[in-house]
Amino acid sequence: MINALEQQKTKNKIAWQKILLYVGVIYLILLIGPIAGFDIPRIIGEIKANPALLIQQLLIGLVNGAIIAIIALGYTMVYGIIELINFAHGDLYMLGGFASLTVIGAFGITDNSSIAIALPAIIIALVVSTGFCAGLNILTERYAYRPLRNAPRLAPLISAIGVSFILQNMGLFWGGLKSFIPVMGVNAAAPKSFPDLLPRIDILKYFGIESTIQFTTKDLIVLVIALVLMISLHLFVQYTRWGKAMRATAQNRDAAKMMGINVDGIIVLTFLIGGMLAGSAGLLVGLYNNTIVFTMGFTAGLRAFTAAVLGGIGNIIGAMLGGVLIGVLSALSDQYFSSRWTNAWVFAVLVIILAFRPGGLLGENVQEKV
Repeated sequence: MINALEQQKTKNKIAWQKILLYVGVIYLILLIGPIAGFDIPRIIGEIKANPALLIQQLLIGLVNGAIIAIIALGYTMVYGIIELINFAHGDLYMLGGFASLTVIGAFGITDNSSIAIALPAIIIALVVSTGFCAGLNILTERYAYRPLRNAPRLAPLISAIGVSFILQNMGLFWGGLKSFIPVMGVNAAAPKSFPDLLPRIDILKYFGIESTIQFTTKDLIVLVIALVLMISLHLFVQYTRWGKAMRATAQNRDAAKMMGINVDGIIVLTFLIGGMLAGSAGLLVGLYNNTIVFTMGFTAGLRAFTAAVLGGIGNIIGAMLGGVLIGVLSALSDQYFSSRWTNAWVFAVLVIILAFRPGGLLGENVQEKV
């Protein structure tokens, strides 16, 4: 009887703590929100005055969110297998963009090149960038992470940060090879121009729909490729023998090893797939934004990691959902709040969701037993 009363008191205390937390969060939003551009009456007025602009920003956020989701998959896969936050993954994606630009530049492709001429170069760039990033990711796992696999969690985390700095400086060095790679320009740290190769046909106008909303073939191509990659990965993990081995290793490495699964091989396979996704994302971003820079891995990696945590770290579907949500939120913040506060709003939403659901939107709250 006494234990039941104590449990009820504990539940009531937790309930009141949650209520106070909700009230505190709402108060902070209303207090600080207007300073950061969260002026509800103004935003509602702008949406009423131009609803097409809202749809436009949602489309932009959807496309950018799909790219973020591809990068987030690399974070969530590695964490799901070995519980390591691979902070170097964003910089790996940056090197994928540099590898793609190098290949396209070697073929002499420019903005004036037709898509028929550029397509073979794009395909070869995709193969080279995915292969290069996959190989680099495997080497990173073998020499930077595997020796620390049984070490305290802080050690591989610091190692991942160190690898991130190494890869970022590789990008800076790569960008300075103007004597060997003229397409890199004259300044190592300056953004690199990526040829604008994807067609920009307005789909709505093509079908005779007059609207201020623009959804071009360029947006559609990037969105379709991103969806194909994400769906393919989901089907691979769910329905193939290797995918089942990956899920078994993620659930319990020791049990998977006793069942005859090559755990080291599965971990290498995970890093290989993550590297391929990073390389393909680097090419997609170059083709979509037409510019790359050696520091882009930090920002994109931070948002992709946020998306993975938001959706539920270790959950593939959650990473996809989180990426789209982050992309849409960023686009809406740039338009209706303030671009200077976009990152702050992204992380504010993350903090709020984790405060109410620590496991993320689709993650599970697992209690560890001692």
